Amino acid sequence: MEVLTLILAGGKGSRLDILSQKRSKPAMPFAGKFRIIDFALSNCSQSHLYDIGILTQYLPLSLNEHIGSGKPWDFDRRDSSVTLLQPHDKWYLGTADAVKKNLEFIERKKPKYVLILSGDHIYKMDYRPMIQFHKDQKADLTIGTYPVDSSETYRFGMMTTNNQNEITKFEEKPQKTESNLASMGIYLFNYELLKEILNKIEENNLDFGKHIIPRLIETKDLKVISYQFKSYWMDVGTYDAYLEANLDMTKDYTELDLYDPSWKVFTKSEDLPPAKIGSNAQIKNSLVSNGCVIEGTVINSVISPGVRVGKNTIIKDSVILNNVIISDDVKITQCIIDKKVVVGHASELGYGQDLTPNKEFPQLLHSGITVVEKHAVIPSQMRIGKNCRIFKSASFNDKIVPSGTTIE
Repeated sequence: MEVLTLILAGGKGSRLDILSQKRSKPAMPFAGKFRIIDFALSNCSQSHLYDIGILTQYLPLSLNEHIGSGKPWDFDRRDSSVTLLQPHDKWYLGTADAVKKNLEFIERKKPKYVLILSGDHIYKMDYRPMIQFHKDQKADLTIGTYPVDSSETYRFGMMTTNNQNEITKFEEKPQKTESNLASMGIYLFNYELLKEILNKIEENNLDFGKHIIPRLIETKDLKVISYQFKSYWMDVGTYDAYLEANLDMTKDYTELDLYDPSWKVFTKSEDLPPAKIGSNAQIKNSLVSNGCVIEGTVINSVISPGVRVGKNTIIKDSVILNNVIISDDVKITQCIIDKKVVVGHASELGYGQDLTPNKEFPQLLHSGITVVEKHAVIPSQMRIGKNCRIFKSASFNDKIVPSGTTIE
C-alpha cells in the first residue's frame, strides 16, 4: 500500500461547551444535513484514498453510527476499508499517543506513507497534489498549512518557512508571531520515520503539535516542509467559528461551494420529505433542510432537518439543529439551538443590544451568541439576552434572562 490515511476524531471540543457534552466535535452537525467529519471523509473519497482508519475516543456512539461501513463515501467496496479504532484499555493521552497505540493496525497495512488528518475542520481538499509534492521534494514530513489573520494566531500552531518551503520554526498558539502560516493538523509522514518516532516516544510527549513536530523541525538531517493550502478552511472549535462557518454557507458567494458537482460532500442522510414552505413564509440567504416546515421568516440562517418554524416567527443569523420546534410569534437572533429544543409562544432569544460577556465563560461567549442545549424547553413569553447558556435542566424563575447569564 502506498498511502494509509488516519483521521483523528476523538476530540471533545471543550470550547464548544454545551454543544459537545453529548457528542464528539467531529460528530457536530454542520450546514444543515452534514457532520463536520463528512468533509475529511469526502476529501479522502474524492482523492481516491480508500484505506481509512478513524481514531475515535470521546463519546463515539453517534460518530460510529454515522460512519458505519462507510457506504456514503464509497468505502464499502472490495478494494476499500474504513476501520473505527477505539482505545483498547486506557484513553489516548494525545494525538501521537493515539497513533502509537494503533501501530499494529498500521503495520499490517504496510504503507509507504501515512497521511494524518483532523476530523474536525471544514474544507474541501484534494490530497493527491500534497502527496506528489511530498515525493517531489523528497521530504520526511509534509505539513498542511494555511494563512490566517494575525488576530487568530493564538488559536493555532504557527509555522515559519524559508524560500524552499522548509519549516524552520514552530510556535504553539503564540499571541504574536512573525509568520501567518497555521498548521491545518494535516501531516504526511514517511512511515518508517513515523514508526521510529512513535517507538521512541516519551510518556510526557504525546501530542504531534505540542511535542513531536517541534522536535522534528529542530532535527537537522530531516526535511520538514510546508504545503500551503489557499482555499476555504475553518477550524470550528469555538462558538464564534462554528456560527461563522455555518453562516458562510448561506452567502451568495462562498469559497466552499456545497453545490459543486465536481467535488461533492457525502453524508449519511435521513429519509425525510422535502421542506414545506408555508404561504406566508419568507426565506432569504438561508439553508433549509429536508423535513422542515417553515411558516415564519428565516434570514441568514441554517435550518437543520425536521425543524418546525411557527407563524410570525423571525429567525436571523442563527443555526437551528435537528427537530427543534419553534412556536408562533418567536424572535431568534444570533443563536445556536441544539437538537430537539422546544421554544414556547412569543419568546425572544438573543434580544437587545447588551453584549455583557457570559459570567461563567467570558472567553467563550462575548460576541452576542446565545446557546441552548439539546432537549431544553423554553417557556412561552421568555426574553433571553445575548451571550447566554441555557441548559436542558434550566429552571426559569423570571420571564427575563439578562445577557451573560447561564441557566442550569
